[in-house]
Amino acid sequence: MWTSALTLSSTWLAGFTVCFTLIATLGAQNLYVLRQVVKGSHVRACVLWCVVSDILLIGLGVAGMAKLLSHAPELTWYMAVGGASFLVAYGLFAWRRALYGGDAALVTAGRSEHSLLRVLGTLAALTLLNPHVYLDTVILIGSIGARQEGGLKWIFVTGAASASLVWFLLLALAGKRLQGVFAHPRAWRLLDAVTGGIMLLLAWWIWRDMIAG
Repeated sequence: MWTSALTLSSTWLAGFTVCFTLIATLGAQNLYVLRQVVKGSHVRACVLWCVVSDILLIGLGVAGMAKLLSHAPELTWYMAVGGASFLVAYGLFAWRRALYGGDAALVTAGRSEHSLLRVLGTLAALTLLNPHVYLDTVILIGSIGARQEGGLKWIFVTGAASASLVWFLLLALAGKRLQGVFAHPRAWRLLDAVTGGIMLLLAWWIWRDMIAG
């Protein structure tokens, strides 16, 4: 019994550790969630979307999608083209806000309330059009989970899901603590400048990988 409990806990911890290590980065999805938290706009929906999408993508990877993607280079290429294009457009739009948005407009934009559909639509695009999401979440985490024996696969997925939940709750908490800072227009300019730079850098990485492949 102790051996079984140790196996279950170590498998859960493996899923938690691998997932947390990969998602705890300043990427496109995380930056957008942070922006929504600072604005106080549909925070619970954003956190829920991110956690559920991570669970589904990891689960699909464990169930066999990781093997499918590894044998479908043309599908990966189309995903990369779409993802890079979207990231370039989003990055340039963020730089436009940073460079040309008036101070009053920036503060207003920080406090405005977009529709739930628009917020989740943008978040879905940042999640599903980014090929690195599939490389990390589906192929890497999913393939590690797929190597677990029997029902341990889903214990691994549970651990990974717990890591996703903890990370996005921490991100939401950090964003709330930054709300006072973002009462000033310069903070929004800086966030938009950093966001634009990271989006364009991610697009360049994706394009470089496409050329190298």
